[in-house]
Amino acid sequence: MPVSDSDTLLDCLVIGAGPAGLTAALYLARFKRRSLIVDAGDPRAAWIPTSHNIPFFERGITGREILVRERAHACHYGAEIAEGKVVRLEKRDDGIFHAHVEVVPGAKGRSFDVTARNVLLATGARDIEPDLPDVPDAVRRGLVRYCPICDGYEAQHKAIAVIGRGARGLGEAAFVARTYSRDVTFLTLGVPMELGGEEWELANRHGVKVVTEPIGELRVEGDRIAAIRLESGAEHRFDLIYSALGLTLRSELAVALGAEHDADGALTVDKHNHTNVEGLYAAGAVVRGLDQIVVAMGHAAIAATDIHNRCALPTQEEPTEYRTRSAPG
Repeated sequence: MPVSDSDTLLDCLVIGAGPAGLTAALYLARFKRRSLIVDAGDPRAAWIPTSHNIPFFERGITGREILVRERAHACHYGAEIAEGKVVRLEKRDDGIFHAHVEVVPGAKGRSFDVTARNVLLATGARDIEPDLPDVPDAVRRGLVRYCPICDGYEAQHKAIAVIGRGARGLGEAAFVARTYSRDVTFLTLGVPMELGGEEWELANRHGVKVVTEPIGELRVEGDRIAAIRLESGAEHRFDLIYSALGLTLRSELAVALGAEHDADGALTVDKHNHTNVEGLYAAGAVVRGLDQIVVAMGHAAIAATDIHNRCALPTQEEPTEYRTRSAPG
């Protein structure tokens, strides 16, 4: 299906080409469904230096290698992937979705429109970066990390700083301390702590040191954070830093359509990863729950299978061209 053919009605438009979107692409291609994956070119997974908790890769695999392998696998079965960003998503009165796709900087081609019976949103999230010098390089070197569930095992027994604010950040510091290291410091970057007795008891129980003083300077020497100098002149030395500042979820397209979500923008879905908007599915970091690559892939497999099953069982009441959504459950 050439993307220039705006008259072609897709069974599914997949928005996002990270681990979730590419898994959906693979499943839909093998189901022989007409689908298009729109790739804005900035998947969060590409920032992963090495992951050791992806099954089958006991020696570790980089985020970019995951994406390269997934894309090649999906394209092997005929999945079509177009570069671009969906800037507008609407649902027409007849139940069909209409999306406008704009060309992303540096990509070839032109803007185009596409229509689809179903949409799978797999746009992921952006990490809120700490205000520290040269964060991208520190992330690539594994000195600044975002997910202790993913790589805390490799950080065990090291001197670790967790940057965050409030109870959520302290909770992540406690998670690291009780699971991987007894040398954990919670840095609030000068933001006052407003914690109750339970939170302070949590920090004390796991030996988490809390530093609320602003950071004046960060120095990196070799493969460790050599020193963080506070405004008072005091220094702290760490092997690595975890940022627990949270995520900015890319769920705005679904929210604009009326999809249910929590206060952070995470979408609420049913057991088929279907939102409350008929025909709109979601997978990966935009869905409320555990933010992990293998979970995102599971979301996508579930959603793609439900899309296929519903497309395969039209009802007599729907127009023949648009019969898609009759399967129970």
